[in-house]
Amino acid sequence: MGSDERRPGKSNRLQGGERVSARRLLLGNEAIARGLVENGCAIATSYPGTPASEILAAVAAFQKENGLCMHTQWAVNEKIAFEIAYAGCMTGLRTAVSMKQVGLNVASDPLMSAAYMGVKGGFIVVSADDPGPHSSQTEQDSRLMAMLAKIPVLDPDSPRQAQEMTGLAYALSEAFETPVMLRPTTRVCHARQDISLGAIPAAAREVKFEKDPARWGATPKFRHQLHQALEKKLEGMARHAPTAPRRLNPEADGSKAIVASGVAAAHLKEILQELNLWPSIPFYQVLQPYPLHTDFSAHLIDSYAEILVLEETTGVIEMQLADRWRVKGKRSQAVPQVGELSPEIIQAIVGEFAGVETAKLKLPAVPARRPTLCAGCPHRASFFAIKKAAPRGIYTSDIGCYTLGLNLGAVDTVLCMGAAISQAAGFYHAYKNQAKRPDIVATIGDSTFFHAGVPALIDAVVQKVGFVLVILDNRTTAMTGNQPTPASGWGACGEPLETVDIEALVRGCGVKFCREGNPYRLDEFMPLVKEAVNYSRENGPAVVISRYPCVLDRARQGESGEIIPVAITADCDGCGYCIKQFECPALIYHDEDQDHKYARIDPLLCTACGVCLNVCPKGSIVAQK
Repeated sequence: MGSDERRPGKSNRLQGGERVSARRLLLGNEAIARGLVENGCAIATSYPGTPASEILAAVAAFQKENGLCMHTQWAVNEKIAFEIAYAGCMTGLRTAVSMKQVGLNVASDPLMSAAYMGVKGGFIVVSADDPGPHSSQTEQDSRLMAMLAKIPVLDPDSPRQAQEMTGLAYALSEAFETPVMLRPTTRVCHARQDISLGAIPAAAREVKFEKDPARWGATPKFRHQLHQALEKKLEGMARHAPTAPRRLNPEADGSKAIVASGVAAAHLKEILQELNLWPSIPFYQVLQPYPLHTDFSAHLIDSYAEILVLEETTGVIEMQLADRWRVKGKRSQAVPQVGELSPEIIQAIVGEFAGVETAKLKLPAVPARRPTLCAGCPHRASFFAIKKAAPRGIYTSDIGCYTLGLNLGAVDTVLCMGAAISQAAGFYHAYKNQAKRPDIVATIGDSTFFHAGVPALIDAVVQKVGFVLVILDNRTTAMTGNQPTPASGWGACGEPLETVDIEALVRGCGVKFCREGNPYRLDEFMPLVKEAVNYSRENGPAVVISRYPCVLDRARQGESGEIIPVAITADCDGCGYCIKQFECPALIYHDEDQDHKYARIDPLLCTACGVCLNVCPKGSIVAQK
């Protein structure tokens, strides 16, 4: 295959709006996106969150590459993303919404209701789980949410299977008129695999919303009837042949069997062969962990003396088998209840289950380095100013890059999206009758403020909560890949959009003290934060918008400010204040001379922001001529 076939825009058009098939090395999330467009997805929505962020970005890329007529949108939050896509499927279109597992918590309200009302066109909810966790507050299992909502869930083991399962999910969704969850995990989302690019059909579905208030706007009486209908759907889905478990080694004959799903199944394929157990232990891969196929459950219990179940992260398959004596898994402590099931862990579990010795695999120790804000990150300057303005304060924060303010001693709490403001209110109410109330400073990113901060701020205004809110406005959703925010003015495909003014929004919430400042100008920004702290002690909420673009956001690189090269003088006594209190990666110890340790600047990392000129208490950091 020539290189031109891999380049965007080089596919050849066929009659009917389809494209020539090719092959491409795709990320798991890109494979899911490809599956969506190949199966006629007309509306795709999302709110970014690792490990799911690349799904919508890839849908947008395929949309532009192939000139597709569809709607692709980064929504303000997961709930809104879900509701937009769900309304689309009510018109008969195929639609999809994608998010990470904790994002599904935000969308859980419409999820539960949509399960009762069902769908017309196929509707896929992609909820990417993060066993480990690698970049999440929890390692919760989205399959439990599917069980709670009573919708089917499919569990891919690889990027290629994730692509294939989108078609299976749409067919299942339309066969039973139900939302279907596709649940990849981090190791599927971020793996790469050679993927066959199938034809993309031309849009041909009629868009028609049929009014049916008893269904789409059902009152509690009708919801009872919808619930009864949903239970019958589940019975049918538990017998649906296309999603039935697969026996991967039919020639194997033994009294013990292993059942696996997701990435654990992919690891198990290799491990059984490496241990020469492929001919002796029957192996079943479960594609649809919920509802588990009824005949399959009966077959396992009737056929095997012992059954090992491997799945991440909770025992969803295991609990449906309901034979605690024969089934070995998380409940029996045969499988760890916490963390990923890595190949090393699975090999040890399988060896013990099969009664064979396995080599103990031990990965080499890698020196740990805690994550830190990038060199030149404007958030670092904001946190430094906050500590100076409220040195003994309580610092509540939120989900984003700025969570790393923990390293700077400027973040005390991190709960979930939007909680920085609500928790600030909680601390205020806890302390307000005390003789001495600590200053309270909350930090929240611009994208997170739009996502979940506005209702909390309105509540704080109504209650006259005395705190400072610093909105860290770096003009992008930086942590997940620089996706746009409602203030960016462009959409998922780069199309121009309207913008929302954060300051106007804050004032619209009723806040009377709202100021904007540039954190790079630390000598001006610190007094501004101090003024806000003083105001909040007697007058209620004060908001400071700390505005400076993310240094890694290519879309805004032209907005960078003045370049100020800095140097450290020979007067530096190595006290370490700049390194410990400011923690810029470009500031490091020079330790070659054991008699005289001092700080120095790494020129490969320094962005010449000049902020550190205001950090050294002894004036040893100076502007370089």
